[in-house]
Amino acid sequence: MQLAVWTYEGPPHVGAMRIADAMRGLHYVLHAPQGDTYADLLFTMIQRNERRPPVTYTTFQARDLGSDTADLFRRAVLDSHARFKPEAMLVGASCTAELIQDDPGGLAKSLGLPIPVVAVELPAYQKKENWGAAETFYQLVRAFARRDVAKRTEGRPLCNILGPCSLGFRHRDDIIEVQNLLASIGVDVNVVAPLGASPTDLSRLGAAQFNVVLYPEIAGTAAAWLQRNFAQPATRVVPIGVGATRDFIAEVAQLAGLPVPHTTESRLPWYSRSVDSTYLTGKRVFIFGDATHAIAAARVASEELGFQVVGLGTYSREFARDVREAAAKYGVEPLITDDYLDVEAAIAAAQPELVLGTQMERHVAKRLGVPCAVISAPVHVQDFPARRSPQMGMEGANVLFDTWVHPLMMGLEEHLIGMFREDFEFHDGAAPSHLGHAATAAARPEVVVPLSVAEEAPAELWTAEAERELKKIPFFVRGKARRNTERFAQERGLRSINVEALYDAKAHYSR
Repeated sequence: MQLAVWTYEGPPHVGAMRIADAMRGLHYVLHAPQGDTYADLLFTMIQRNERRPPVTYTTFQARDLGSDTADLFRRAVLDSHARFKPEAMLVGASCTAELIQDDPGGLAKSLGLPIPVVAVELPAYQKKENWGAAETFYQLVRAFARRDVAKRTEGRPLCNILGPCSLGFRHRDDIIEVQNLLASIGVDVNVVAPLGASPTDLSRLGAAQFNVVLYPEIAGTAAAWLQRNFAQPATRVVPIGVGATRDFIAEVAQLAGLPVPHTTESRLPWYSRSVDSTYLTGKRVFIFGDATHAIAAARVASEELGFQVVGLGTYSREFARDVREAAAKYGVEPLITDDYLDVEAAIAAAQPELVLGTQMERHVAKRLGVPCAVISAPVHVQDFPARRSPQMGMEGANVLFDTWVHPLMMGLEEHLIGMFREDFEFHDGAAPSHLGHAATAAARPEVVVPLSVAEEAPAELWTAEAERELKKIPFFVRGKARRNTERFAQERGLRSINVEALYDAKAHYSR
């Protein structure tokens, strides 16, 4: 058994909670022991909701296992119905409660509630969070989508937006961006689900001509069912980046029977061609996250920013084939894993200059001394900003440029600070020039140049002069330079590394 310190996905009942929390008029009764209530913190502390998620736990304890836990569940269902008066109810069991096999669906049905009750059976020991969210949304769509709803045949084309939910990476902001984009094309939105939708809204899904699937991990299963049963085609392009947004507009226009409009340019292409960005061309980037964001990020990095993709992977095993196909385009080995230690080892081996990943990769990159930008869930509280910060559409492309490029530019700034810190004008004791000669050295804050883990204490192998010269190398490639030089010295039997050996190694590995 492997001890999990960090995990990319929780158990599937957390995915069901994400759907319940996203919707209105829906209450989730979860058969679970006392300890499983930890999941509330994901929504109140990480997503910063102003309310608890609409979930009632049975919270049975060890002593209850010798009595009737099924009766605890029945009472919890009746109490929740009386207290919250939901439009519909979702029932299920957590991974722990699944072992006692109380059958929440059958128990809830036997109570004869006057509202619809949807039971979700989520195999906690075979599947994970995103699958649980997708299965829950699919079951709700099947339960509430009505076949007698007539499709709109006159006026502007009508679509549904499927996929955004709670704890999603920038889903709230993406919806606004995509709705504005659809309106500019001439397409109206019928229902956005699950985020903000009620069971009644789900009953109206059939009125739309087609579905816009923004997050296949969440909405792919439901969209496929709607296509089979309601003859509603679904979009396949996710509009992340300028190129993908243009492709998305063309796809939507085709589904809606409209001419493809001229799209407003994002600022990303101009910035990418500008003089300031020539420093970024060819930067080595490692990408890891959910399949949708990882594949989209690889396209933007390669085609729109001129980066070199040196690693691409996902923890979404259900979408492993898509990631493998994308990795083949960039000539890299796909990484399909849910073990963050495997990801850390792959990043260290690839020696990238930028990491695009989840909050796990943010921590990994910090330890390795490499710049990082978060592109995918799981994320921390700082990735639920108060401001609008979409990833999709033309404005999303601007956000991507700012978010990805700034860590690299700050890396250059740190490098310059480190390079000139011994200069008579720029050393740590020099006062800021704009304050004049009267300024004291005490007025100047100390500048700290980040070092990689390998550089925390100079090795005895290195001379002091060589150490000082090594620190003139940008910190985000300094670890690689150190390793190459030490390998060079070992192969040649050098007992110490001086400045001459450092530059001999540089010349050797530059050939």
